[in-house]
Formats: sequence, C-alpha cells, structure tokens
Amino acid sequence: MRRSSSRIFVGLLVIFFLASPLYAEEIHPGPSERSDPLAAVTSANPSQDNFSLPNWHYGAYLDLSYIVNFNFPENHRSRSRTTAARHNELAPNMALAYVRKDATSESRWGMEFGLQSGYDSKDFAFLQGEQKVDGADTLRHFHRANMSYLAPVGDKDLTVTAGLFNSLIGYESLYAKDNFNYTRSWMADNTPYMMFGVNARYPLSDDLTATVYVINAYYHLAHPNDQPSYGGQLSWKATSRVTVTETIYYGPAQANTSMEFWRLYSNYNAEWKRDDITLALSYDFGTENIAGQPGSPRAFVTAAALFTRWHIAGPWSVAVRPEFYWDRNGRWTGNEQFVKAVTTTLEYKVPYRWTNAVLRLEHRYDESTGMNGGFFKRGDVQPGVPGLAKEQHLLLLGLLCTFDSP
Repeated sequence: MRRSSSRIFVGLLVIFFLASPLYAEEIHPGPSERSDPLAAVTSANPSQDNFSLPNWHYGAYLDLSYIVNFNFPENHRSRSRTTAARHNELAPNMALAYVRKDATSESRWGMEFGLQSGYDSKDFAFLQGEQKVDGADTLRHFHRANMSYLAPVGDKDLTVTAGLFNSLIGYESLYAKDNFNYTRSWMADNTPYMMFGVNARYPLSDDLTATVYVINAYYHLAHPNDQPSYGGQLSWKATSRVTVTETIYYGPAQANTSMEFWRLYSNYNAEWKRDDITLALSYDFGTENIAGQPGSPRAFVTAAALFTRWHIAGPWSVAVRPEFYWDRNGRWTGNEQFVKAVTTTLEYKVPYRWTNAVLRLEHRYDESTGMNGGFFKRGDVQPGVPGLAKEQHLLLLGLLCTFDSP
C-alpha cells in the first residue's frame, strides 16, 4: 500500500478511537451548552444535579432519486459527472450515519465521525482519470472523521481541526440535502468535497475570520505525489445580510512536484440572505502547467454560478441555478469543453420532530461544446463507444430523508 493511503487509513483509525464517546467523555467531562435527555439521569450526589453530558449529536440520511435522461444512454450515465450520475433507473445515491460533538468554551474538544455509501460516494474524491490511493474503495465510505480543539488565544478562540473534514472550497456540499438544488453544479463536482489534513480558524474581528490549512492533496483520495498542499480562506461579514468569502489552494497536483507545476485554484463566494430569499454568486478559476507534455502547456479552468432560493410559503420552496464551466484543456472534467447549464428545482418539505422528508422535482438543461464536449446518448458510434449529443435534458424526482438529533 502506498504511504499516502496508509497515512490516511491510520489517521482515520486514530480519530475513530479518540472520537469514541467513552474516551471523549473522559477528556471533557464539563457541562453541555444545551440540555440532553440523559442529563436527567444523575447520581445521588446533589452537587451533580446540574451536570449534563457533552453536546453530542447523531443522525442519518438517505437519498434516493429517479433521473430521466432524455438522451437515454445505454450505460445509464452522465458524462463528466461524479454525483447524481446514474440515470433512467432508481438510484440510491447516498446513505449516511454520523455522530458529532461540537467544541464549546465549556467543553473544548470536538469531533465528527460518519460512514457513507451509495453512488455519490464512488467518484467524488478524485478528478477524472486521476490515480487513486490504494484502499480508496474502502476510504470513500468515510463521511468525516476528525478531532477539533477550541483554544483560547487572546480574547477569542482558535479552532484547530485535524483529520477528514468538510472542504473549505466551494459553495455546495456533497450531500443534496444541504444544497438548494438536487444535482450539484459543475464547479462543485470538480473541486474537493472533503479535505484530509489540518486547518486552523481564527476570528480576526467580529466581521472577519481567517483560516489556513495543510492537506494531503487537492483530492484526498488521489495520489499524484507524497507532498502536502496548502491554502487559506478569508470570510468577511460585510453586513448583517452579506457574507463574502475567498479561498485559495496552492500545491503540487502532479507526479512532478517542482513549483513550476503547482496548481493554483481560487474560489470566491458572495452570499446575500433575507428571511425567505437567498442569493449567492460563486466564481472559480484554476491553472497549472502540465508536466510531461511538449512545452508544458498551461491548463486553465474557470466557472461561475448564481445560486438562488425562495421559500414561497409553508413547505414549498423553489431554486434556480444558472451556471457555466470552461475546461480549456480537459484537465478537470477529462474533456475539453465549455458547458452552460440551468437547473430549476421545486421542493416540498415535511418536517416531523427530529426528521425531515424532502421531495424535489427538478429539471436540468446542459449544453456542452468544444473539441471533446458532449453527453452520452442512445446508440454507439462503434461497439462499446457511446455516441455523444451536444445537449442533455434531465427530469428527476428526489427523496431526501434526514434524521438529526436535537
């Protein structure tokens, strides 16, 4: 097994041991921020009557969809996509169970641990054609696995997190339940959904927060080399309704680790929120010189999306997301193409106590042009080679079931 795969696997096992409730309760027996049903079970000692267990949360998630692709490809797949890619069949895209403890000023250790499975967990952790770490088929089942500590620094707290954590790049999540639309944007599918390493977050002021991170690679289950990558983020709360975030990634993403071949990727998000309306504009660009090709050509990708969501009334919401994605050299999607897409989603939510059942009806239109652009369609151009169409229309019904402890 390659050293990078071994480091990831051993790190996750250590985190799993440290994150177990018995061990965690020993290292932070302080009171929780909010009440817990188990807090009513106290000892006979009256001095412990106000004791409550640490602030633990647990939950589960199930994501099913049926996506009608009107190109009707025989392979039932969407080209250049890593999530919601199974079409014209019932698809269990994600099943997840997790436990989490928040780090607070009263109980400074925190943790996350979860396991997942489903179609969306198969290819989310590497770019098209990238070499995987040995054991990737096992490691992909880890949702998150990290430990965090809230350290008092000055008059504020520094949060340090180590292990497998949510990516700092991008606006959308791997999990459809966390997004406005069911299918994810092109920029989300081609940037990391998770990171493996360490990050440190510190509020420089009430309105400005800085984060730095060191991770094993652009994608945590890819293995281009044995060198780490670096990055940082600034998040500015410009007003009570507007938040602006910039995130930078910089590091070696090829076998040749000379700095002239390091990848630079930058993500910008501006979000405006009102009671029932959210608007967010996201813009990305990335570049690197490609080693091993004549002249070391410079690869370039750029993308933008406008995320909009309107809570109409009661259980009803609607979301619209126009976007574009230009992969000039095919470095990110595996194909040289310029993509335009519009996604429209109608949502109906049925909450009950700690659970939510969400139904989403969605239409998505994609157009791909360029030397290698296109989407799979019915009929092979030769045996085993699917034909390509310039456009793709999808109509889907998604069922998202969540259980989250209070």
